[in-house]
Amino acid sequence: MTRPRKELISLCDTPYYHIVSRCVRRAFLCGTDNKQNYEHRRQWVEERIRLLSSLFAIDICAYAVMSNHYHIVLKCDPEQTEVWSQQEVVSRWLTLFKGPLLIQKYQQGLPLSKAEQDTVNTIIEVWRERLTNISWLMKCLNEFIARQANKEDNCTGHFWEARYKSQALLTEEALLSCMAYVDLNPIRAAMAKTPESSAHTSIKERIAPQFSLSTAIKNTLNTQQPIQHWAHPIKPLLHFDESITDQTQKGISFGLKEYLTLVDWTGRAIRDDKRGAISNTLPPILHRLGIDPDQWIDSSTRFEQCYQKRYRKNIA
Repeated sequence: MTRPRKELISLCDTPYYHIVSRCVRRAFLCGTDNKQNYEHRRQWVEERIRLLSSLFAIDICAYAVMSNHYHIVLKCDPEQTEVWSQQEVVSRWLTLFKGPLLIQKYQQGLPLSKAEQDTVNTIIEVWRERLTNISWLMKCLNEFIARQANKEDNCTGHFWEARYKSQALLTEEALLSCMAYVDLNPIRAAMAKTPESSAHTSIKERIAPQFSLSTAIKNTLNTQQPIQHWAHPIKPLLHFDESITDQTQKGISFGLKEYLTLVDWTGRAIRDDKRGAISNTLPPILHRLGIDPDQWIDSSTRFEQCYQKRYRKNIA
């Protein structure tokens, strides 16, 4: 039974979530079928994810763009908006939407009556909240891609399944295993042989950053949601804190080098010809995390199924 989104996303419990969105009837988002090559659409998705993250108070931990779906592991950080001025909020929102005439009047510095100023203040606070909201980020992402794809295919109608799926990541183990699961998706699908060669994934971007702002903005022109005036820095992927401190951890409580090692080990462990041999050897990183290796292999190989079952059991 479908559950309300407000029951699936609760920032009081965790800021980390795993998002999956699939094409309707599992149609091709990217890649190649028997008639046409859709590979360029993977870049659309990757660029849009990075642009939207830079506008929203939402950080990207991991992502992978596959042939008929994509994965995102993200962190909601509403505290980012607390330092944004009203002008900053308006600038971010109007990068994606036109906004009402009253806001345009406010932007031009024209005099406003008290009633008009009160209305402007209310609108800006609504936008401030939306810029921390996963559903609004997904709306801006999926609508854009659907319109682009339908325009290219010269058709109309639904491109995505009715709703994206979200999974709360309640522990550090859940976050790390989910990130590894996402980063290894192309390898399990035989789309790449190594993490560093897997195109349109967060792990490749971490290893060799190559995101181009100019190309990303150019690719949004002549669409129904163009980005015409960009005045914000591109937000990098959520960083690894490298060390644990007594203060609030802003990044991922792990080391980047250790994470890359962990992903590489997990990728080798799930291969049929090496899984048994490597899974019998306990890597030091698992000892330090206190993670059971058999449980790690199971959750990182079948993350969606495992955590969906655990979630249902917890709410039963």
